[in-house]
Amino acid sequence: MKTIDFSYFIERYNAGEMDESEKQWFITELDNNKNLRKEVELRNKTDAILKNKDLMNLRNKLNEIEKKRAVAEPVKKPKRAFNIKYAAVITGFVIIAGISIISNRKMSSDEIIDRYYKPYEATTSSRSEAVAGNVDYSLALEYYSIHDYRNAAIYFNRVIENEPENMYSALLSGISNFEIKNYPEAEGSFLKVIANNNNYFIDHAQWYLALCYLRTDRKILARDQLAIIEKSRTIYRKDAKKILRSLK
Repeated sequence: MKTIDFSYFIERYNAGEMDESEKQWFITELDNNKNLRKEVELRNKTDAILKNKDLMNLRNKLNEIEKKRAVAEPVKKPKRAFNIKYAAVITGFVIIAGISIISNRKMSSDEIIDRYYKPYEATTSSRSEAVAGNVDYSLALEYYSIHDYRNAAIYFNRVIENEPENMYSALLSGISNFEIKNYPEAEGSFLKVIANNNNYFIDHAQWYLALCYLRTDRKILARDQLAIIEKSRTIYRKDAKKILRSLK
């Protein structure tokens, strides 16, 4: 019996991207799966912490800029307080504009990979639910979880030899090979997941395939793949749009 990797659905649920039928199915899963509820709550808390951290960082930057400006130019007239408020607002716009300029500037393929690539996270549930009798699968997941991608690739390939329809292993095999710079093998794994066209991992495979094309400097193929992602409703569409704008 195949197990479901809920990572993709958790991201869609928390982002409010599910349609009504998918949302009702996921809520039913939440009602019957205590571990899934805990993981959803944990990700919600993590997202909230990160958002608050970003907001605090911006506020701290504005405060530091205003303190330096106030020290350099002591208040001499009452109207300075009024001017300080405008200075803080202008400073905020300057920071935002600077971030916008940086995010929209043309970047090399290596810069894009450094900014946007991170390996797919194998969930705790997928490791704990590994079939006890499938030693290769269990070892592959364990090696993947400790970032030993070379051994992970070896054991995922063994799993796929015995289970050609195991698309989760195919995806993780692709990422493992990407990590060890075996890009032809990685590309083949991602294309296999996409060609299967009946699994939960197609969106992820499309994203990593685009990054694989970028890493191997095939920008035309990368642009075509990113354009497909941009037009989709996946969690990667916004990043795909940013990369297309910034791609040299």
